[in-house]
Amino acid sequence: MFRLFAPAFAAVAFTATAYAWEPTKPVEIVVAAGAGGASDQMARMMQAAVQKNKLMKQPMVVSLKGGASGAEALMYMKSSTGDPQRVLIAYSLIYMLPLSAKIPFDWRELTPVSVIALDQFVLWDNTTLPHKTVKEFIDAAKAANPPFKMGGTGSKREDHVLTVFLEKKTGTKFAYLPYKSGGEAATQLVGNHTQSNVNNPSENLEVWRAGQVRPLCVFDKERIQYKNKVTDTMSWHDIPTCKEEGVDVQYLMLRALFLPGKVTADQSAFYVDLFRKLTQTPEYRDYMEKQALKPVFLSGKDMLKFLQEDEALNKSLMTEAGFVAK
Repeated sequence: MFRLFAPAFAAVAFTATAYAWEPTKPVEIVVAAGAGGASDQMARMMQAAVQKNKLMKQPMVVSLKGGASGAEALMYMKSSTGDPQRVLIAYSLIYMLPLSAKIPFDWRELTPVSVIALDQFVLWDNTTLPHKTVKEFIDAAKAANPPFKMGGTGSKREDHVLTVFLEKKTGTKFAYLPYKSGGEAATQLVGNHTQSNVNNPSENLEVWRAGQVRPLCVFDKERIQYKNKVTDTMSWHDIPTCKEEGVDVQYLMLRALFLPGKVTADQSAFYVDLFRKLTQTPEYRDYMEKQALKPVFLSGKDMLKFLQEDEALNKSLMTEAGFVAK
């Protein structure tokens, strides 16, 4: 089993390091999505942290390539073989999109650098509904006719796959409704157009603070770490895990960084060190807490182990659900 290493948050003074290789021109951070989304926000945080803490002599520039549901970015990186000055911010798209859309891409064609965060998912319902625990919700969902409506971002993507995983583990059937964003899924839940969603914490943050939605459990083996109150009565840490509530489902979405294929070992080592330092900055720490992300740092064999296991899980669930393109 791969090991998750949480970055140590402390006041850090970064000293100049002698590298065997360093970028000689601005580094392009490639985002497989449009402006304002989670990956774009992470890219802007990285850009600011690197500049403010003087982690690299060259600046970072953010390049949005969200065309064709992110395929534009994947193919761009694939065609950039040997270019050490392009870095992809990747998420589960790297193995889900090739399966669902059959694009000619395999993440193994790129060079894995590091996983710097994990997105957790939460099961939410509307506070006007009577079920206040996971058991009550699942029992009601099993008895519902027509089925409960589960909202999520996109079709054949993380939210949809997680819904299938939940169905498989509980013997429940949901009517999954795909929306353009987590924000839209939140709005539909507040309006009682759906009974639940599996939004990331930050996607339901404002409607939770407004008392309109209820977090039932987090799909992880451990609770969200942040203990500062988010609402008048609860912190993220107060939300139980789904396993604590009798539903053994763990599902996380990676936030990872890749270089193109066929870069040198020295070039890869530079970025591993750069992003390890990034995870020790105040900008990274503040971003993790603001977005309620799980701070981790994986590289080398630990990262490969994570990618292989996560890909296998998603492929199994997508195959069972009929999401894999023929």
